[in-house]
Amino acid sequence: MSTAEQLAGRLDGVVYVVNELEPEVDIASRLNPTIRKAKEMGQQAVRKLPILLIALLVVFLFRILGGWLSRRRAWARIAGMNELSTSLLQRFMKLAMTVLGVFIALEILDATALAGAILGVAGIAGIALGFAFRNIVENYLAGILLSLRNPFSTGDAVGIEGVSGKVIRLTSRDTVLMTFDGNHLRIPNSKIITSTLTNYTRNPLRRFDFAIGVSVELDILKVRELAMQTLNSLESILDDPPPMIIIEELGDSTINMRFFAWIDQRRSDFLKSKSEAIRLVKVAFDEAGVEMPEPIYRVHLRGTEVLDGDQPGTDSPPRRTTPAGKPVIASDTSVDHSIDKQLKTAQSIDDEPNLLES
Repeated sequence: MSTAEQLAGRLDGVVYVVNELEPEVDIASRLNPTIRKAKEMGQQAVRKLPILLIALLVVFLFRILGGWLSRRRAWARIAGMNELSTSLLQRFMKLAMTVLGVFIALEILDATALAGAILGVAGIAGIALGFAFRNIVENYLAGILLSLRNPFSTGDAVGIEGVSGKVIRLTSRDTVLMTFDGNHLRIPNSKIITSTLTNYTRNPLRRFDFAIGVSVELDILKVRELAMQTLNSLESILDDPPPMIIIEELGDSTINMRFFAWIDQRRSDFLKSKSEAIRLVKVAFDEAGVEMPEPIYRVHLRGTEVLDGDQPGTDSPPRRTTPAGKPVIASDTSVDHSIDKQLKTAQSIDDEPNLLES
């Protein structure tokens, strides 16, 4: 129902209204309002053309200024920032200057409502993208924090949540390790930043320990002195801090002793030194007749004949010992570089950027 028909129907005494109005179908009459609006907009654009040119010039100048500031790297070197942080800050600075120029241009054009709408759309789009790419953003930000905090360097031996290896590189998404078995392992940066991390290389001095049980019938002070002399005879073990031996536990048939010694990882290998220390202590105890008994179990056999040679109380076979006076030949305790060579090979093959290198 048209407006005219509604008005006619409201008059007093009108019972029925016959609508004989016909819509205008002439093309010219339909296009004339649109043409008039277009002409008005064109005239307004011509009148505002100087202001529009000034606004575009402002955006252009601010973009040039942002590019110039982003290419200044002296401040980054003074601040001690690495390559990743410098690159990220350069991009942010260039983007921030461009956005600032756009908003100043909108103010010049008196289009503040449009600026508010743009901010609202950008905020909603940012939230949506944040949820969609949450894992990628988390790993990227964690990579930035790791590169800034520098908890490890390329080639460091680290342990992360029960996994150990040497660092090959830090990327924007994950950290690449080479395990001591020679396997490549990728750990997301977000997991590393929230996990317990042990760096075995940052401090060149490292302590190893092992336990040995001796008979309860021995003079424990003499045994301890012999073991201490043996540890001091190993070239890879440091005098400062000195080795240490403690009585850890009194067992059923043994006195358990724990041995501690320090090495310099730059000159000696951790596993080799520990292995050699255990071997030398075993040799010294054998030569001195220090008994290292195994746990004793008493077994009662019922209804079974005892075989010859298994009579209770018979002597056990003699323990093999090193002949007295025979010099102990020390094994190689030098640093093992086998993983380091494979690590360098992996770095030369992969062209992935390493955020640990500036």
